[in-house]
Amino acid sequence: MTNLKAYAPAPAPSSTAGLAGDLDGGLASLRGDCARMTPHWAAPERSVSRPVPLSLLHGVTVPATSARLLEAMPEYGN
Repeated sequence: MTNLKAYAPAPAPSSTAGLAGDLDGGLASLRGDCARMTPHWAAPERSVSRPVPLSLLHGVTVPATSARLLEAMPEYGN
């Protein structure tokens, strides 16, 4: 089956920062976009995560090369 739907091409970037279609607006433009979207996002209720019992952790394997790599890193192995 062939999908025959056609879509319009993406709008060309404008020369004015902050307008729709501006792909290189910079950080200020991105922050403005995020601020405008904030009312549309709902924060989930805060939940307390509990540790998983070790009995439920099974079937996880780590290649020896990865284990040695992490072991050699001071933040993880030493």
